[in-house]
Amino acid sequence: MLILRHLARMFSAAMMAFGMGVVCAQNYPNQTIRIIAGSAGGAIDMSARSIAQGLTGNLGQQVIVENRGSAGGAIAVQTLIRARPDGYTVLLYGSNIWLWQFMADNVPWDPIRDLSPITLAITTPHVVIVHPLLPVKTVAELIALAKTRPGELNDAGIGSGNATHMAAELFKLMAGVNIVRVPYKTSAMEMADLSSGQVQLAFSTTGAAMPYVKSGRLRALAVTSAQPSALVPGVPTVAASGLPGFEAASIYGMFAPAQTPATIINRLNQEIVRVLNEANLKERLFNVGLEGVGSSPEQLTAAIKSDMAKWGKVIKDAGIRAN
Repeated sequence: MLILRHLARMFSAAMMAFGMGVVCAQNYPNQTIRIIAGSAGGAIDMSARSIAQGLTGNLGQQVIVENRGSAGGAIAVQTLIRARPDGYTVLLYGSNIWLWQFMADNVPWDPIRDLSPITLAITTPHVVIVHPLLPVKTVAELIALAKTRPGELNDAGIGSGNATHMAAELFKLMAGVNIVRVPYKTSAMEMADLSSGQVQLAFSTTGAAMPYVKSGRLRALAVTSAQPSALVPGVPTVAASGLPGFEAASIYGMFAPAQTPATIINRLNQEIVRVLNEANLKERLFNVGLEGVGSSPEQLTAAIKSDMAKWGKVIKDAGIRAN
């Protein structure tokens, strides 16, 4: 009898929670929504603010951006998973939050269990750039030079464990070359040393690299995407110019906390995809080296699982650790 009463109370509580969820979803949104994003001032921060502006107009509620950009995404993702699953806190972040577990011990979240995917929001390829005095004009020539000078060429990069770092390590693994990584704290420092010839090459974001390429201070050898990109016009892919099968890109997803009602996830997906498909936002993103996407939650989940399978192996083989 006691067991039956306990089960009845549990069922009643579950139905009450379900009912409250339905009511909340029907009234959604009726207060300010915040987008958790990375460091202030960068292209992704600009993207978050542009999305917030579009959502504010479409939803009739204020949408604000809250920057939580330190610790490689740890602070941002933990801010999200501690929030109520009511659709009023969402996260825009890149692959660090689902690849961190391969680079550090005791990561306090599970990207599949603790996050509710909303949409694949943004993607961007990387570009292989070299100093103009380096005697190479193709990826094939770069690989040949690196093989004749093992350990002599330097690859400039920002930090450790980010998407451009992993692209460089995948390149070295696939090409079988020994190129020494030189880490930098900022893109400005990286580009200054690269354009002055202190280091020879880099796998860079398109936004950081293209002003130097257009001015002639650096040479673009290839873009890392599977297909040529309008972000790097006239530049072939790595795969087509010397390293078949190579592909790398940064992807950024939008997430809600786990257990957010499906009706709210669907509403957020609909509205965010609508904003990402607006011509003025696409142009704004394109001008800083990004491409707006917009997908279903299921497509984002599939992209994350594919990323984890591919880059988890690269991280292990290259011995990449978070810093």
